[in-house]
Amino acid sequence: MQTVVQKWGNSLGIRIPAVFAREFELKNGSSVDIIEDQGRLVIVPQKQSLDELLSLVTKENMHSSIETGGSVGKEEW
Repeated sequence: MQTVVQKWGNSLGIRIPAVFAREFELKNGSSVDIIEDQGRLVIVPQKQSLDELLSLVTKENMHSSIETGGSVGKEEW
């Protein structure tokens, strides 16, 4: 897929097509690494480990349990 490099302030920016953003779970503010590999620029999404994600949970941002109702089908416990 081809895209265009555009001026963004004093830097240059590349728009990531929505299909790739969805596939790699990229959102506004996602961190990526840009590396050079044999004369190519490669964008590598940063993945957070479960421990890193859990470290973001605090008493202030943790929600209480949510009741979703009783079984309505063939759910097995």
